[in-house]
Amino acid sequence: MKSPKAQESSPRKTWKGKSIMQKDDNIMLNARDTDIVIPVMGPTGVGKSTFLNTVIGDTKIEDGNTSAPVGHGLNSHTQKIEHFAIRHPRDPERRLVFVDTPGFDDTYIDDSEILRRIAVWLAKSYSDNMKLAGVVYLHEISQPRMMGAPRRNLEMFRELCGDKAVRNVVLATTKWGDVTGEVGEKREQQLRDKYWGHMLKLESKMFRFHLEEHSAWNIVNHILNNEAVDALLIQQELVEFQKIIPETKAGRALRATLIELLASQEEVAVKLKQSSDAQGDERLRQSLEETQTKIQTIIKQIRQLKVPLTRRILLFLSFKA
Repeated sequence: MKSPKAQESSPRKTWKGKSIMQKDDNIMLNARDTDIVIPVMGPTGVGKSTFLNTVIGDTKIEDGNTSAPVGHGLNSHTQKIEHFAIRHPRDPERRLVFVDTPGFDDTYIDDSEILRRIAVWLAKSYSDNMKLAGVVYLHEISQPRMMGAPRRNLEMFRELCGDKAVRNVVLATTKWGDVTGEVGEKREQQLRDKYWGHMLKLESKMFRFHLEEHSAWNIVNHILNNEAVDALLIQQELVEFQKIIPETKAGRALRATLIELLASQEEVAVKLKQSSDAQGDERLRQSLEETQTKIQTIIKQIRQLKVPLTRRILLFLSFKA
């Protein structure tokens, strides 16, 4: 196993967006410019914590959460960013920093807040000159269709990474024990042809994760053997270009998705109200209240992802100059 080959790059700017950080954000306080970062992303319940447990095993965790990652089911456990630093197996002077991220379908946290937490960790690590080796994106092969949360997570992942960093992405399928080999292979081919095709053309690689140590380390070793990527798109946007989150591609994409979701929820609310008024059914009334609560939550997120007027004016003036 090799360390990722470093690229020659210009000195990184200091991140000026630290005002969006919150005191309970779980960032690395003793980051080193020799650290090698590998984020692990994907929907809730896909097996991110299982993958990290398999990689780390009994290895001593030197920084971050000193306990092994905790698995979760449909009710998300990984709500904060968790990082786990271990000694590089072949280069003991360096550390591998694995980053466990919440999915964009968290049980208790808005998608806009999840984006903020991921953005803060990535921007801070980039500003601290930590080296990004690549990213592991996990997807359940047992999912029959790419709809709802899995699709939203994939779309957000692509916007976070950008095309230039995609060659350092591993797209790994999980939960092969939940399907027959024939079904799994058909779904794998569908992912290859339809949903992951663009990323594979840009040199992402597909792997299967089989709950075994060598399977997990095959994925990690593939990333470590590549030339290190300079940055994910969102890291460049926030640090090099000094953008705020609503101005990033990921921020704009999430806002557009939320606007679509708002329209669909408002249609549901109209139909529920009509049925509730006509039938006087208590269950329909409760469903209407729940939908109205969802609508207010979505509206709040859309507002949070709106670029402030002052920023829009400054951007306009910079184009005119």
